[in-house]
Amino acid sequence: MADKNYYDILGISKDASDKEISHAYRHLSKKYHPDINKAPDAEAKFKDITEAYEVLSDKQKRANYDQYGSADGPQGFGGGSGGGFGGFGGAGGAGYGDFSDIFSDLFGGGGRRQRQDPNAPRPGADLQYQMTLKFDEAIFGKKDKINYRREAQCSDCHGSGAKPGTNPETCPDCHGSGMVTRTVNTPMGQMQTQSSCPRCQGKGKIIKDKCAKCGGAGKVQENHQVEVNVPAGVEEGQQMRLQGQGNAGENGGPYGDLYIIFNVLPSDKFERDGSTIYLNKTISFTDAALGNEIDVDTVYGSGKLNIPAGTQTGTVFKLRGQGAPKLHSESKGDELVKIKISTPKKLSPDQKLALRAFAEASGLDTPDEEEGFFERLKNKLK
Repeated sequence: MADKNYYDILGISKDASDKEISHAYRHLSKKYHPDINKAPDAEAKFKDITEAYEVLSDKQKRANYDQYGSADGPQGFGGGSGGGFGGFGGAGGAGYGDFSDIFSDLFGGGGRRQRQDPNAPRPGADLQYQMTLKFDEAIFGKKDKINYRREAQCSDCHGSGAKPGTNPETCPDCHGSGMVTRTVNTPMGQMQTQSSCPRCQGKGKIIKDKCAKCGGAGKVQENHQVEVNVPAGVEEGQQMRLQGQGNAGENGGPYGDLYIIFNVLPSDKFERDGSTIYLNKTISFTDAALGNEIDVDTVYGSGKLNIPAGTQTGTVFKLRGQGAPKLHSESKGDELVKIKISTPKKLSPDQKLALRAFAEASGLDTPDEEEGFFERLKNKLK
């Protein structure tokens, strides 16, 4: 109509793209649909919105409107053809596909996403399994068998759900689509929507004689065992995928996957960060002062560490290649050894005499308090 500005009605500019026009229509038609918006003028606005979209979404009608002020061109000024509602019947105009999606949202219809073949093969659900490892098992890896519950394909009916020797039948109501179409009367005329078929629950098929073993489900619960090859170097929280060890699929679809989630118990001796192993090592005052080669623990057994003379508490030494294996690699990390010096609490007379002689040679006073004496002696050695 010449007295209506369709661009203003949709809230768009004259150079709006088709995408912008469609977006504006979908937004406003939901907002002012009479079944949602109970305002007195909602129905009139809804009609104007639909009429504007019918014209502006059609290239020829839009061109006529832009040039002559009417979708019909110079022949007449009757506004949008069919009073602006030609598209609701599903044949052109305002776009049945767009509005049917909106109407389906309003009335619980399935929309386009539910129009897929209900009998198409679908993979089964994935499962998770929490596997706890000892510290050394995570370092070196292991092979183990685990048991868990899963849905398996019924061996009697092979997943069909029907009694052996029979087959499921196509649903006569939806003809195998899983969806039924219904017509709803609205203030704007009749509307068609699709929803899940109530007779077959959207499956597209009906089982008259159900399998006795699975009760028509096509699946049964089973205790399943699988061998897990834990790789060397696995860490806390990492996961491993075992293909095809999850639940059974639908309509002959493949089994889902099983995800092993690893939990690693702490060590009473080592700490770990990735491939790096950490160890705290306490050594004697003599070894720290004079130096020595000492034994240290590694995840692979006993190792040797050279302590230089004058080593201080907190010094960190690196043992290359003595860390954890790097996952899916032949290389290994390092072990970092942090030194702590032990100060003796009790000394024999000979030990006291020797240390006092050392202190005097070092220019230290030798007070009677042994604790203060050792503190000064350590400071002298720094």
